[in-house]
Amino acid sequence: MSTNAIDSDLYLSNAPERQSKGSNLGKDDFLKILMVQLQNQDPLKPLEDKDFIAQMATFSSLEQMTNLNNSLTNYLSGQNAISSYAEWIGKEVSWETAQNNGETAVETGVVESVKKANNEFTLVLKGRKEIKAASVVAITNQN
Repeated sequence: MSTNAIDSDLYLSNAPERQSKGSNLGKDDFLKILMVQLQNQDPLKPLEDKDFIAQMATFSSLEQMTNLNNSLTNYLSGQNAISSYAEWIGKEVSWETAQNNGETAVETGVVESVKKANNEFTLVLKGRKEIKAASVVAITNQN
């Protein structure tokens, strides 16, 4: 293989199938394109510094936007969850508890507030008892 030959693994026809959302290119795709461009540039007219810097700036912007998008998605999913649990305020919830004899019993209480710590939601009931939101087995309207 000559030094100017393109590696056959980089041909589009040899690219592995990938699951992506739409036809957007990711940062890995951008780096692959940049590497192929650098490997196959004309030695008599190499990529100028300003062009290379512009491409790296574009890559840096892409990476920052990707990170921002991931952070925003995580934040919004947490907000959606707390909004869902906030709807339980004023409602009666039921949950199962383990008894000393190995049996389980169902307890009930009215939700006064919701709090989140360590990515886990806790319901504060009347009487200040706290239970994990994930342990709730039923929700009913308070009459």
